Amino acid sequence: MSTDNGGVDRQRVRLPGISSRAYEHPADRTALAALRQVRGFDEMLKWLSGLLRERSHRLVYLASTVRVGERQFPRVHGLVVDGAQILDLPTAPEAYVVLDPVPRAMTLGLDQPFLVLSSGLVDLLDDEELRFVVGHELGHILSGHAVYRTMLDHLLRLSRRVFWLPVGYFGLRALLAALEEWYRKSELSCDRAGLLAGQDPAAALRAQMKMAGGSAIDEMDIASFLEQAREYDATGSLRDGVLKLIHLEGRLHPLSAVRAAELRHWVDSGDYQSILAGDYPRREDDDQASVRDDARDAATAYRQKFEESADALTRLLRGVGEEAVAAGVRIADRVRNREN
Repeated sequence: MSTDNGGVDRQRVRLPGISSRAYEHPADRTALAALRQVRGFDEMLKWLSGLLRERSHRLVYLASTVRVGERQFPRVHGLVVDGAQILDLPTAPEAYVVLDPVPRAMTLGLDQPFLVLSSGLVDLLDDEELRFVVGHELGHILSGHAVYRTMLDHLLRLSRRVFWLPVGYFGLRALLAALEEWYRKSELSCDRAGLLAGQDPAAALRAQMKMAGGSAIDEMDIASFLEQAREYDATGSLRDGVLKLIHLEGRLHPLSAVRAAELRHWVDSGDYQSILAGDYPRREDDDQASVRDDARDAATAYRQKFEESADALTRLLRGVGEEAVAAGVRIADRVRNREN
């Protein structure tokens, strides 16, 4: 039994031993599985990030923001503890609130990750909406995304330093584009984790709307907001398809209406209800997870997306996503063959 602040009790299902594979987008899961096959890769990045950033980050937030606890932002503290229990995290992570009117949230750190929420976000969302966002950030912790986000952060810094090298820069941009695509898919994954933590689809969609349009929720409508995503996807000219790609350049988050539609689609698929009913992969079986099975799932997801899309450029690029997934698996196979 979980208790909402405000005295309202709601029954939320706990998910003991749930693996991040239960909610990860197929493309996100495949990229992670392939990277995890590279021996020592995670440890090297953890060492590098810990040496350069993690302790510094925590000290800065400890000294300049408000640490969440039973006496400071107790509402947020309760949501973090509750979400960690539902997703069966070993411990509830630390959380901090930073003065910033822009609604945002992030997860930092590798060995001891912690959450950072802006004051604008805390002020904007009600309890159930904020529970979704907190659950989203807890999903990043459960998936271990911080390692790979650290890699992207280092590469982004590098790209700004070598932009004057034409050949090297374009090669780096191709790698960054692939990592940015994975990053956006990881956001879709953790939207699902946020829904599993809050178990209130309407609140999750309201949070997405508020992040797009502000606090005037009485002036917005979920069905109309989801229709925006359908209209965006149905814009069928090749020129508009190119513009969509340009708009995604450098973006690390999916577009808000599209993001809400993706979450609604996941709920409608039945996967969400199956997980709540106890039908989900367990962490104890993660070692037996197959990269190739994940790759097939990702290829199927891309194929279905291409088939359903009315966008001309998406249809023209059919197969590119599947080839990217296959390339990741081939790289993992080569690394394993060299090590054996």
